[in-house]
Amino acid sequence: MKKTFTLEIASPCSENFDKMIPNANGSFCNSCAKNVIDLSRKTNSEVATFISKNKDKNICARLKATQLEEEFQYNEVSKFGNLKYAAVAASILIASNVAGQEKTPVKTEINQPIQRHIIGKVAYNQSISVTIKGRLLEVKTNKPLSKKDYPNLTLSVNGSQNEVKVNSKTGDFSIPVEILKNSKTFEVTIKSEYNIFSKTIPFDVNNIKGNILTQNIIIDESDLSKVEVMMLGGLGINYVEDKKSSKS
Repeated sequence: MKKTFTLEIASPCSENFDKMIPNANGSFCNSCAKNVIDLSRKTNSEVATFISKNKDKNICARLKATQLEEEFQYNEVSKFGNLKYAAVAASILIASNVAGQEKTPVKTEINQPIQRHIIGKVAYNQSISVTIKGRLLEVKTNKPLSKKDYPNLTLSVNGSQNEVKVNSKTGDFSIPVEILKNSKTFEVTIKSEYNIFSKTIPFDVNNIKGNILTQNIIIDESDLSKVEVMMLGGLGINYVEDKKSSKS
């Protein structure tokens, strides 16, 4: 069953996120002695996955103001539904055993359907380990993005949690990834302190030399130019009623 929800921060916090201590679970706030999760740098699907795993916890987070206007979805498995079907299956099994004990077994002839077999070579889409190396450059200037305007630039591929820092002076990056051998493209996600942008890059397996793919990433600075307003504080999850079920 799909759960749809929105996010809110009822009482925004005035603490400076940049002065908090980064750790594996976010950044630690000394004022309230809690970890603050940076959801502002995550995609819609990443936020939904995080909430589905932590919805019962008291979460303090950092959000973009625009994320408060978005709707998120995740699939929730009903535990009650699983128990219900398990109980039905168990009752059928018990009834079958009782019936089997009361009746004398009768020999029956079973007609098995003819099995059709297909012979041939099994094909599968094999993934390969590649290190993508290149420079992140601005299309108009052919130079690295401004460190002042776009601090802490990172780069990831195909939605992976593995992010690497982009050299602020040269634009150089190097990231190990797994790519399907017959892929024609891969998606690069570029994040700065306040921005996020994704771009699809053409991919040709023949360009890989010694497990290294040399590929510059060229973007238009205007795609990253909008500065998002950030909010900190206790995260509220507002579940949205399914319109279809409310009509029925």
